[in-house]
Amino acid sequence: MNILVLERDLKELAFIQQVLSGKKYEILPVLTSDQALQAIQAGVARCIIANWDTSDAQPTQLIQRIRASTALGPVYVLLITSRTLEEDPTLTGMDDLLHRPFKSADLKNRILIAERIMSLTNKLTEARTQLENHAAFDPLTEFMNRTAFVRQSTGELERSRRASMPLSMIALDIENFSLINEKFGIKIGDDVLRVVAKSIRDKSRPYDCIGRWDGDEFVLALPGVIGADGEKVAGRIIAGVRGTRIEVPNEPPLNVKISAGVASIMRITTTTEIEPIIEQARQAVRRAKEAGGNQVFLSFI
Repeated sequence: MNILVLERDLKELAFIQQVLSGKKYEILPVLTSDQALQAIQAGVARCIIANWDTSDAQPTQLIQRIRASTALGPVYVLLITSRTLEEDPTLTGMDDLLHRPFKSADLKNRILIAERIMSLTNKLTEARTQLENHAAFDPLTEFMNRTAFVRQSTGELERSRRASMPLSMIALDIENFSLINEKFGIKIGDDVLRVVAKSIRDKSRPYDCIGRWDGDEFVLALPGVIGADGEKVAGRIIAGVRGTRIEVPNEPPLNVKISAGVASIMRITTTTEIEPIIEQARQAVRRAKEAGGNQVFLSFI
């Protein structure tokens, strides 16, 4: 574990280095709060020991600056001081306080506590991230679910508005999905969804916003794409699905039909909202089905 030590007294620094020497810890001395904050911001360390009495940690409000920057993630702050909280009300925001004079065993124990707390914090952060990902993504196709897609595509719409760029929305619908589920069962139906999802992923750009809207319906937000270019993307996806063989036991390979609707908007204003664009694309899908299916219908907003 890397540990920043904000200490100007060379004897104090040498003592800390001697106590925490070994392969387990790497001590990184810094002379100023600005150097400490820069190291933390660079991800060099997530634990800092600061001498509250002789360093510039107090006048530069180091702790407040660390806590105010949520992008830094969890940072463990151990202060060394001869004062008490009652004597110095500015001693707030730290994780632990070590009073001078102290023994080497005291410092070792405080660092062990810091390790355990940071390990627990990291595990909780990982668990929270996994829960958030599970809540935002469809586990079958690994695309964003409806709520996450609306949130993400709203951001794409706003970025397109600021950059004065167009945006196209593609909606895709598997036409014979209900019949496939009824005849071959849910397992084969899930296989179909995975195949279609792979085709969508392969035929779209890596940074395009893709979501599973509802059951067998998918949506894509394509910033910077307008009209015929969006139609080409949808056409490539349809061709990719059409060219994929889905094997079924004792049956000919499945013929999956998919239709696409494209809604393109050239001029995005401050009043433009994402939901009407999505609905326009879904209406275009219905028009494609009415025209015979397995094709693309393009509309402009």
